[in-house]
Amino acid sequence: MSQFSTTAKASGIWRNLRLATLRTDQDNLALVEKGAVAVVDGRIAFAGTESDLPADLSRTLEATDCESRVMTPAFIDCHTHLVHGGNRAREFQMRLEGASYEEIARTGGGIVSSVKATNALSVDALVESALPRLDTLLAEGVSTVEIKSGYGLNINAELNMLRAARKLAKKRPVRIVTSYLAAHATPADYKGRNGDYISDVVLPGLDAAHAEGLVDAVDGFCEGIAFSTAEITRVFDHAKALGIPVKLHAEQLSNLGGAKLAAFYGALSADHLEYLDADGAQALARSATVAVLLPGAFYALREKQLPPVEALRAAGAHIAIATDCNPGTSPLTSLLLTMNMSATFFRLTVAECLAGVTREAARALGLLGETGTIEVGKSADLALWNIEDPAELVYRIGFNPLHTRIFRGERTGL
Repeated sequence: MSQFSTTAKASGIWRNLRLATLRTDQDNLALVEKGAVAVVDGRIAFAGTESDLPADLSRTLEATDCESRVMTPAFIDCHTHLVHGGNRAREFQMRLEGASYEEIARTGGGIVSSVKATNALSVDALVESALPRLDTLLAEGVSTVEIKSGYGLNINAELNMLRAARKLAKKRPVRIVTSYLAAHATPADYKGRNGDYISDVVLPGLDAAHAEGLVDAVDGFCEGIAFSTAEITRVFDHAKALGIPVKLHAEQLSNLGGAKLAAFYGALSADHLEYLDADGAQALARSATVAVLLPGAFYALREKQLPPVEALRAAGAHIAIATDCNPGTSPLTSLLLTMNMSATFFRLTVAECLAGVTREAARALGLLGETGTIEVGKSADLALWNIEDPAELVYRIGFNPLHTRIFRGERTGL
């Protein structure tokens, strides 16, 4: 279907639950047996054991018996490139048939093809292209999605990607968070002139996007094939002057010190991190910058270098996980599969996986005060599952047990 239907239920009680609250004062699932959640005007008024439910709430609110199902916070995909034109299925096929990266690039493949396809679409066409991907995420209990620009590489196209992201929030019951990622790659006409590209496109484009209210955060790709720490510093300084938080693609293919740079700027997150060292992990922990791991790209690129999960744990860093949904290196639109990949490849625990798509994902977007856990005062963004144990959400592959998705207190469904 092309549109979500909603049934108003902004107030009510969800009872007879196994409740995984993911509370901020605990490191585990904070599971409550025989739990209940009361919602008033779209916000959580009570979360705990049903026997402790205040009498005034139980008297005045309609109750739904959840029949011992598991409830979690609604999921959050904190790193996506959801808005883009075209796909790279043909490039995928060529790689399977033995073509090298250089051969694919010579035929117009790689990011060049995504930039060309994205630039060819209007804002409305970008919205229509992204909706099936967004709907797939929402159907797995996702309430919040971060969407980056970065396939325009000129000012107007970058703005159009962000405009499309904003429009998606009007088409569906979802919270969209935008990230300006013009410092993603250097277009062909600026080859070898990264500094000029930043001066001519990235910085003035950021000013224009900020003036239009299109930017929630500023991102960049710090890598040998993209931008140096010195070049990213220029972008971050400009973002800081505008009062916009930053985040960074860092240490995916090599260790350039991007994570330390992100930590120095108090970034919301540093993402990928396969080549992060122990010093970088400690820097992230000290700054409370969230480490976002992206197993979809690890899988699609057949990487061998694992992110240093033990170093992140030892440092006390916060760990989130996300799909990295993009046309080239992670054509993934499932947070359920992302959790299974994170457990299988990276050996994250069940609690780490579920926290990674709820509490820590909210933290990575600067939204922990609003969503990501089931706690009083927060938005009632909830997911009810046809399962007996939260571990089933991580364990199963290709199976979606969602019973009900609740966004701001309202049931939503396809």
